[in-house]
Amino acid sequence: MTPLIIGHRGASAVAPENTLAAFELAMRQGADGIEFDVRLSADGVPVVIHDAALSRTGSIKGLVAKLPAAELQRIDVGSWFDRRRGGQIEAEFSNEKLPSLQQVIDLFSDRHGLLYLEMKSNEDRLAAQVALAIQQCSISERIIVSSFNIPSIKQVKRINPGIRTAALFEPRVSRPLNLVNRMKLVNIARTSGADEIALHHSLAGNRVVEKARRSQLDVVIWTVDHPQWINRARALGIKALITNDPAAMIRYRNRANKHPATV
Repeated sequence: MTPLIIGHRGASAVAPENTLAAFELAMRQGADGIEFDVRLSADGVPVVIHDAALSRTGSIKGLVAKLPAAELQRIDVGSWFDRRRGGQIEAEFSNEKLPSLQQVIDLFSDRHGLLYLEMKSNEDRLAAQVALAIQQCSISERIIVSSFNIPSIKQVKRINPGIRTAALFEPRVSRPLNLVNRMKLVNIARTSGADEIALHHSLAGNRVVEKARRSQLDVVIWTVDHPQWINRARALGIKALITNDPAAMIRYRNRANKHPATV
């Protein structure tokens, strides 16, 4: 069923981002996969967290890169979400700890779904450790490695050309990209060796998407929560939509199957 619906950091609208709880919930809601972020701990272990600092989701001072994996994995990364909701459900996610990449792989070893893994730093050793983890797992064909850093994509491909990759692009705040420069993004993605191009929704004009598809790149759009994207994605041949609220987007997709004009 298209487009595929991918949970942005899991079901992050209703569960703390980048946690096993958010990933499990997204899959129970019917998502076709999840998107999540990976950084390296001080001892070189890939762990799942978006920010370089621990203050927002871990509620403590410190940097991910300065702490060993064993210490990071004891950090509560769920309570901040409970507090943000005003304590409506007391301590629902307080037991959620910062997961490792291996834990996420293990979680999906006996269930379906794609894993869009975004490398959050440009370190060569992060790409190397991510590639190694994928090579050693049983679900490698379902993992897509993405990055805003094009050299990182190239490095993953050099290590293992069989790993599927996606080149990520976001808009420039100071100087918005014109059509010519947006079209160039497709060329950059192709020269990186990427298999997919993941575009911020503001960059996903019809001509850019069409050029990407002609260039044999699958197109993924992030981060979208509006139902208008369901029919647009189908019309343009977009592979997947990354969303904070997979349950809602799946409802829109199901409705579009029955009544396309209403979505």
